[in-house]
Amino acid sequence: MAGSLNKVQLIGRLGADPEIKQMVNGKNVARLSIATSQSWKDKSSGERKEKTEWHRVVIFNEGLVNVVQQYVKKGANVYIEGSLSTRKWKDESTGQDKYSTEIVLQGYNSSLTMLDSRGGNGNSNLVSENKSSLPNENLNQDSNDLDDEIPF
Repeated sequence: MAGSLNKVQLIGRLGADPEIKQMVNGKNVARLSIATSQSWKDKSSGERKEKTEWHRVVIFNEGLVNVVQQYVKKGANVYIEGSLSTRKWKDESTGQDKYSTEIVLQGYNSSLTMLDSRGGNGNSNLVSENKSSLPNENLNQDSNDLDDEIPF
């Protein structure tokens, strides 16, 4: 279908440590549970209210799975971009069809940003599969290779 878009952007906190599992093909997959909250003031009572939504996130990108496994823990504040996917499965105990809606990070249109600062420097850490098309030899280039003789 022309003119369609399936993109999800979330900022939230992990409710538990990431779950890393190995698939049948030998690759790892990461599962996250991310909470987003909104708060407001009730007009009739003046009381502060809050609503939390929980989102299931599944990461298939090998590079992102490795980063999540090493650096992302319960309580981490993250920004993710992915696509919405609903899958159907059969409940073994009842035989009924069940549905799960998840945010999937897979391919070049997905990213993960860790929003918590590390070492107090205030910088966030962006990890994006959009950059994965770079040749491996460029990733290991030393910054000393740059020309210091700039004429201006």
